[in-house]
Amino acid sequence: MELLNPSHEQQRAGSAPPPRLDTLEGAVIGVISNGKENTVPFFDRVESILRERYGVAKVVRRTKLNYSAPAEVDLMSEAMGWDAVLSGVGD
Repeated sequence: MELLNPSHEQQRAGSAPPPRLDTLEGAVIGVISNGKENTVPFFDRVESILRERYGVAKVVRRTKLNYSAPAEVDLMSEAMGWDAVLSGVGD
């Protein structure tokens, strides 16, 4: 019998979180949904609050193709152009 280790063998490169935004006013915020139906009313409300209370200039809403998988490479590339990203699960 061969026993396999299911963990990833490579060491993860060190990383640090990006600096916090000083303000959300005028920012472009991306909202990534897992695609389940309950994310729609939740993110509708989040978008209203971001625009009305915090002066966000633009909210970009995207939905992953598969709710149980990581976001697609092209979606992650697009997100690099946003000032901040919110991701949500609608269960």
